[in-house]
Amino acid sequence: MSTKGKILLSINGFSPQRWYEMLSEEREVVLEPDGPADPSIEYAVVWKQKPGLLAKLPNLKAIFSIGAGVDHVFADPTLPDLPIVRVVADNLTQHMVEYVLWRVLDHHRQGQLYRAQQTKKVWHEPPQRAAEDISVGIMGLGNLGRAAAKALMTIGFRVNGWSRRPQEVVGVSTYDGDAGLVPFLNATDILVVLLPLTEATTGIINYGLLKELRRRNGLGGAVLINAGRGRLQRDADILRALDDGTLKEASLDVFEVEPLPKTSPVWSHPKVFVTPHAAATSDPAHLVGPMLRQMDAFERGERLQNLVDREAGY
Repeated sequence: MSTKGKILLSINGFSPQRWYEMLSEEREVVLEPDGPADPSIEYAVVWKQKPGLLAKLPNLKAIFSIGAGVDHVFADPTLPDLPIVRVVADNLTQHMVEYVLWRVLDHHRQGQLYRAQQTKKVWHEPPQRAAEDISVGIMGLGNLGRAAAKALMTIGFRVNGWSRRPQEVVGVSTYDGDAGLVPFLNATDILVVLLPLTEATTGIINYGLLKELRRRNGLGGAVLINAGRGRLQRDADILRALDDGTLKEASLDVFEVEPLPKTSPVWSHPKVFVTPHAAATSDPAHLVGPMLRQMDAFERGERLQNLVDREAGY
């Protein structure tokens, strides 16, 4: 039997089987504690863990989130004051970069127009602007936002970035805080949202914010892409903005309620491209290894990496 610290695996909304099998290759893993104060558990790997599950574990050392976002961890009001490790992995980053490039290029190269023309058998080539004429604004300059910015600049787009705190990213025009938000939006044609969900960012993508985007541009209107968290946005405000021309188009991977209810008008809106929270899926084949290595390093006395700032919430 391994003498390494035992892992509690608590996953709701994902299938835990593959996580269990891969984590179990190196450590003992349990799905339920042996009593509410199980002293054998030293680590927790979670996604939307049961409220109160972690609070009484006396030897719990660290909590690992299986997703890039950690708002699901903080949803537990009894969360113990312990280090929380967020996922940072090349595979997860690559998936998000692919999604952002895909959706930005689709809007830039007028994919929605061409799909509509195809259904009507229309042969018409509209004017096409160069990437360098389009400004993509990224809200959220963490690992995912920085990687997406770099990829967008590689193919010629101008990139703006906004974050709560000042950031410097080579080649990106950066803005920060409340004072920088409107100037950032005024300079943005395609808005890409990669923010964490916190009390301060809940509902930030609303009608008032969308009104500040630049509409007189080479695209013929402002575009929204949200691949962050669903509760960052107000679904009804996005539909209102699409209907009155504040937005030209939108690509939405996340929603206020998930799965997106079949009764939602978002499904059938002609200016919306919907994906089912699939921009960057947490794959245990790529994420378990880094988690286990962190646990091993921590037990050797090394510091945990990619820690969540509990005060900031991400």
